[in-house]
Formats: sequence, C-alpha cells, structure tokens
Amino acid sequence: MERVYNFSAGPSMLPLEVLEKAAKEMVNYGEAGMSVMEMSHRSKDFDNIIKEAEALFRELMNVPDNYKVLFLQGGGSTQFAMVPLNLMRNSKKADYIVTGQWAKKAMTEAKKFGDIRVAATSEPDVYTYIPKLSKEDFREDADYVYITANNTIYGTRYPYIPDTGDIPLVADMSSNILSQEYDISKFGLIFAGAQKNFGPAGLVVVAIREDLIGHAADNCPTMLNYKTQADNDSLYNTPPTYSIYIAKLVFEWVKSKGGVKAMQEINERKAAKLYDAIDSSSLFKCPVNKEDRSLMNVVFVTGDADLDKKFVAEAKAQGLVNLGGHRTVGGMRASIYNAMPEEGVDALIAFMNKFEAENK
Repeated sequence: MERVYNFSAGPSMLPLEVLEKAAKEMVNYGEAGMSVMEMSHRSKDFDNIIKEAEALFRELMNVPDNYKVLFLQGGGSTQFAMVPLNLMRNSKKADYIVTGQWAKKAMTEAKKFGDIRVAATSEPDVYTYIPKLSKEDFREDADYVYITANNTIYGTRYPYIPDTGDIPLVADMSSNILSQEYDISKFGLIFAGAQKNFGPAGLVVVAIREDLIGHAADNCPTMLNYKTQADNDSLYNTPPTYSIYIAKLVFEWVKSKGGVKAMQEINERKAAKLYDAIDSSSLFKCPVNKEDRSLMNVVFVTGDADLDKKFVAEAKAQGLVNLGGHRTVGGMRASIYNAMPEEGVDALIAFMNKFEAENK
C-alpha cells in the first residue's frame, strides 16, 4: 500500500525524508555499530545528537542566550503541573486564558498548586474565537499568565501575543511549534509536545528564561523541577533518546527547507487554500472566527452528522485519512502541519469539491 495523506492531529505525519533517513540509520547510526535506540544516553554519540538538536532548535526558533532549552518526558500534559510547581514563586497566583480543552486542563491542574483565575474564556461560544486582552486585564501580582498558542480541537490560534507587562507569559506551543515565527523574548517559558510538528510521541521541549529557574518549592518532585533538568542538561535520567534523535532530523529538515520563515509562508498558503475552499462552498462551513483561524488545524462541518461521517469514510478510501473531528465536537478536522505537503491539501480540496457535487 502506498503512503496516505495523514491529516491526524497527533501523533501526526513526519517528513518522508526524515523517515527514510531514520530507516537507513535504524540498525547502525554513523560509526556507532548500533541503533540510537540501543545507545547509552551518556555516550559520546548521543551527546552529539542532543547537543545538535538543541543548537538547531535554538537557531530555528531564535531562542535567546538567556534561555535554557530542555528535552523532557511526559508530554505537554506533565507541563501542566511543572509550570505552576516552578513558576508560582511569589504570590502563588496565575491568570489563565482558556481557549480550548487543553488550556482548560492546564488550568484545572494548576488549581492544585495555587490561586488560579480565568482572565478570559471563549468556552460559552464553543471556543470559536480568541479573546482580546491587554495587560490591564491581568492581576498585577500574578506569577505568570498562561495561554495555549494553537488549539487543535477547535481550530483557533492566537493572532497576537498578549501584552503581560512584566508578568512572565507561558505558552503551550505543542501544535504550532516551528510553524511560524515568534519573538521568544516575549515569553517567560514555552513548551511543545513533539507528536504534532517535530517528532514522535514521548518528548516535550521547553525553552525557559533562566531567571525563572530555581524557585520551585522544597516539596517539588525532583523530576518536575526545571533546575534539576537544567543543571543536568536534560540528562538527569535516561531521556527519550530516540524521540530526541528524530526531533533532530526534523530540525535539520526544517532548516533545509529555509527555516521557520519559509515554513510559515508555506503554511499560510496551504491554510488559505483550504479555508478559501470551505468559505466558497455551499456545503462546508468553518465555525471559527476568521482572524483567529489556525494554520495547523482546519475544522469544518456540513451541518449533518451523518454526512460528516460519510465524508470521513469516503475520504479514507481515497487515501485522505484521519479527517474526523475530535470526539467532543465531531465534524471534520484537517491537521496540516509542516510535514503535510501542499499536494496533500490540493488532494483534499479536490475530494471536497467532488463530494459536494455528489451530495447536493
């Protein structure tokens, strides 16, 4: 069977070139005589891998020198606890902007550790837009402000970076890391689970400003303390070695394609094509506020649940797979991360046109 166009929200498709290189190196990496999977995380070979991965990530995301880059385990969900455990250092207060299920889960977890306030939420409108806030909307003594930069389930993204003044801004970038340019200096901390846009599940990358490290409470678990990880260069215990290796290959691939700026241009073009097809259709609709639409996760519906299911099934038969919307919202969702070629989006649009003509 030929490879399909995989529109899964995560784990998602990886660049074919990356998979082919990994396959070539599967049983023997370089001159090591073994697979990366078999390699000691203390070995010189792996030390080179993780250092190259960090250097590439810093270059691609333009991470300032006064930030630590950490490769950790537990996915984005573990960061829901690590962030408050480490950043609630003064008032034990934090403000959250709740724009979807993942932001809500992060907020719920943080409530276990301090005074959490919802500064704004779009939940009453089924998370179809991003609230607009200014620094006056946040508590002056908050230890940090938290956002989810892109919302995979509801298909929204922040079209702006909230101004939080001197309050550290934390962003979950799990589903849009490396897809668009950011000024990292405007954030105190960003994190991203790998399984959306730069690797297999099991890895999360964190970029944290150095002055925010070292303030965890004494009872903070050792593994959940950013200082533990920073002091040991992400090697306090055995890290997800193979996931880090694949991430490095993806970083190399992004660089070879022109970096994040080039990725953003391609992503904007892909998304514009797909949204234009939806907006010009008499069958499909996108419920998301136009200016807040995600570049990564395009959601759309027909308005008929049975017809939605028929679309997903027939698309799968055409090699366009994992187009079903999240189980909590239904409809369709096309995740068009960096690795999704433009040809995949074109194929989806062609199928949408055919399906509409046959189902008027």
